[in-house]
Amino acid sequence: MAESGGESRKTVLVALGANAAIALVKGAAGLLSGSAALLAEAAHSVADTSNQGLLLVSLSRSDRPADEEHPFGYGRERFFWVLLAAFVIFLSGGVFSIAEGLFRIVSGGADEGGFLLVYGALGFALLAEGISLVRAVRQTRAAAQEAGLPFVEFVRVSKEPTVKTVVSEDAAAVAGVVIALAGTAAHQLSGNPIWDEGAAIVIGVLLCVVGVALARDTKGLLLGEPARPEERERLRETILRHDEVEDVLELLTMYNGPQSLLVAVRLDFRDDVAAGDVERVSSLLEEELRDALPDVRQVFLDATSGASGTSRRAPASAPR
Repeated sequence: MAESGGESRKTVLVALGANAAIALVKGAAGLLSGSAALLAEAAHSVADTSNQGLLLVSLSRSDRPADEEHPFGYGRERFFWVLLAAFVIFLSGGVFSIAEGLFRIVSGGADEGGFLLVYGALGFALLAEGISLVRAVRQTRAAAQEAGLPFVEFVRVSKEPTVKTVVSEDAAAVAGVVIALAGTAAHQLSGNPIWDEGAAIVIGVLLCVVGVALARDTKGLLLGEPARPEERERLRETILRHDEVEDVLELLTMYNGPQSLLVAVRLDFRDDVAAGDVERVSSLLEEELRDALPDVRQVFLDATSGASGTSRRAPASAPR
């Protein structure tokens, strides 16, 4: 877990450095050339740079150990900061880019100072964004292989928002640069600035879509998403392997952080199982559930007798 956090921090730092440099280059070139698409891309990079700063804050604050005020730790703070990053993408990147493109169309556009300057800035951006994207994809692909899931599905269902956000941002950034290049080329060939302004609007729409998608995913995590159905079934099967267990009456799971899953189980033990055996099986189950699903951090078991319905509570585990 610590190793994963270190890799996430390195990925965010690479993205932060790349986006800061790109924002400066795009902004200067956009102001000099008057390209709406390039200014939209500059806003995009400023938003991404701000987001990487928010992600670094999230990594630091969510790593704090559990205390009396937050007995389940601070893992969910990671989700909060990612939600703020999604708002930044939507407002600072998407809305600004759409407004810039529409303003240029309404005002009649502006003369560009040089297409070579625009191409040079976008070429640099494509290279830098590509380097950041490659690192994020490599880390995510390694995590997907470890989880035994296809890359796209892993990105969709992953509870780790940091690298997921970087992958989404960098993929959108590369797509945005390609759109800006296409708009600039069409402007140059046709002599009509509407292509450049239209590219700015398309980039803005792309960023709005990315921002909404990230906000939607993070909202679910903030509200307390459970483990995936196949993971819950794996936990259930692990419990039912014990002959002493008659049935799993209720199994509840909730993520308190990217790799911190709480598991609460109400068990129906066989009538002839002694109290001492209930404690022994409960202790075994805590370790077995963690082995079955490495994200499990807290386990709470409520052992009952099937016939009488008498509750025989097993000791709750401490957070790990």
